Amino acid sequence: MHDHSIKQKDTESDSPSICLVGNPNVGKSAIFGLLTGRYVTVSNYPGTTVEITRGEAYIHKKKYQIIDTPGVNSLVPMSEDEKVTRDILLQKKSDTVVHVADSKNMKRSLFITIQLIEMGLPLVIDLNMRDEASSRGIDIDEDALSEIFGLDVVSTIAVQKKGINTLKKIAVKPGISHYTFNYDDHIEEYISRIGPLLPESHISRRSVALMVLSGDRTLRGWLLDNLSKENIKLIESFVNDAAAKYSEPLSYVISQQRLKAVEAVAGRIIRKSAPQQKMLSGFFEKVTTHPAWGFPFLLVVLYIVYQFVGSFGAGTLVDFFEETIFGEYLNPWAEKIVTALIPVQFLQELLIGPYGVITMALTYAIAIILPITATFFIAFSIMEDSGYLPRLAAMLNKVFRIMGLNGKAVLPMVLGLGCDTMATLTTRILDTPKERLIVIILLALGVPCSAQLGVILGMFGKQPFSAVLIWAGTLVAVTVFVGFVSAKLIPGQRADFILELPPLRLPQFSNVLIKTLWRIEWYLKEAVPLFILGTLILFTADKLGLLPFAQKMASPVIVTVLGLPAEAAESFIMGFLRRDYGAAGLFNLQEQGLLNTEQVVVSLVTITLFIPCIANLFMIIKEKGMKVAMLTAAFIFPFSILVGGVLHRVLLMLKIFE
Repeated sequence: MHDHSIKQKDTESDSPSICLVGNPNVGKSAIFGLLTGRYVTVSNYPGTTVEITRGEAYIHKKKYQIIDTPGVNSLVPMSEDEKVTRDILLQKKSDTVVHVADSKNMKRSLFITIQLIEMGLPLVIDLNMRDEASSRGIDIDEDALSEIFGLDVVSTIAVQKKGINTLKKIAVKPGISHYTFNYDDHIEEYISRIGPLLPESHISRRSVALMVLSGDRTLRGWLLDNLSKENIKLIESFVNDAAAKYSEPLSYVISQQRLKAVEAVAGRIIRKSAPQQKMLSGFFEKVTTHPAWGFPFLLVVLYIVYQFVGSFGAGTLVDFFEETIFGEYLNPWAEKIVTALIPVQFLQELLIGPYGVITMALTYAIAIILPITATFFIAFSIMEDSGYLPRLAAMLNKVFRIMGLNGKAVLPMVLGLGCDTMATLTTRILDTPKERLIVIILLALGVPCSAQLGVILGMFGKQPFSAVLIWAGTLVAVTVFVGFVSAKLIPGQRADFILELPPLRLPQFSNVLIKTLWRIEWYLKEAVPLFILGTLILFTADKLGLLPFAQKMASPVIVTVLGLPAEAAESFIMGFLRRDYGAAGLFNLQEQGLLNTEQVVVSLVTITLFIPCIANLFMIIKEKGMKVAMLTAAFIFPFSILVGGVLHRVLLMLKIFE
């Protein structure tokens, strides 16, 4: 899939290209955003650039195509992310490769630098996050690094926009490194045998030969397309002969020899001193990952988010937008204008009726949902930019182990709080098919997207805090239970948990602002049209008499099993089209006084667990196929009703809200 997309998109621009390459979590997306002016999610955790992102930059009045690649730990691919990055370098001529390196973790970065140099690519080195390295007492001798590799080196602090102008200057004048190092005699012998048999590409034959010797199976398709079967058999025989000369796998032997070269370079450029004393931030860095104190801290964070989104966003802002802006101005004006200009009653009802595009779709999308989601986007961006999310992953590692996962799985699940559809795509950062499938199921089941979560917090803002605790506790218990059972039933292995924790830092106002504005733009482009589509479906169903029929059919389940008013059926019907639309319908019922506290909790637990929205369902089909998607939906639908029904009975029996 990725090979085809690369070839197809390469024809889109004849501009010279600048390709950003580096480990996960080194700030490539931040650098990309500063070079192009186009926002890509800037996160302190890996996996945000699973697919290739492109943009344009004008440097010295000349247009360049900027390519942001997925983070890699090696250019001998061990994951789909690494394969995508390797394929870009292999199949597309890069005029410049900018290696974005983590200044506080230079040995890991140099491992990539050496592989890029072996590829013979035009290269510059960007030492990013120099402030974090300095705070840890790490100093990098840029001049020595530049002299060793014969390349231009620049330091940047992307989150503070420092060093970007210098990076632009050197990025248009890359160099080919003069640095070389030799492997042992056996490896060098087989490099010299395999190299001449390989086809020309945009990287050196030497680097491809090393990939082949390392056992890179992802190259096989490319080799079959470019070599005769005889040459492939000959190469395979050379690889087997080389492997026979070592007691360890060839990939391990080659990596160890590269690491020796890395150690030699690192010894010449890295100087360490006593790290800066970080009293307050150091305290919070310990607390946020502490196995005991980390959870109370998380509860405090959630309570603050609840107050900001649930009380301020859903209370103050929604009241202002709904009652003042829409109630007193926009809707009355729309009714007067439509009535005066459009005499046809059918069209009037289509625009300003009970299921009108203006009076329902835009009122829901802009007056009710937008203020709530905007405040949630602000809160989420602050947590993201502060570095708290990867610490959350470390803290929750033990919990995720119960579900056959590790702490890394919290990353797509937290992204699911933004959009389950996008989060389903980012499950590719997980290492095994088993982990990816479990997380896809859990995303579809129990992780509300930002728009839906915003509405939910808005509803709870007018309920006792115990209501939100019961809702959250039920979801956590259900998610852990389903994850535990899935881990037992789904075959496969769990990968080890390895994740570097960035330091906690004060969020940058500009980063939070840009992220929030980008996400609001996404909401307006993606969600509002679906609100309009949903309203048109409701309008059509109402005119054809289907809505009362659907409500009547769903009524036994809605009323008898869940204990909700029959009007709630409409929200569940629309919840499949768009999750937040269903939640918005429940919000409206609460505003009308049709739901008491117990019904609010039951309805929100059920609609949160309800079948994935249509966009998420399509993404599951794309990632796992039609069979898995249908089985997932077939399980979630009755299961959500069952959980909601049991919760309804328990709350009635315990009389918690009476």
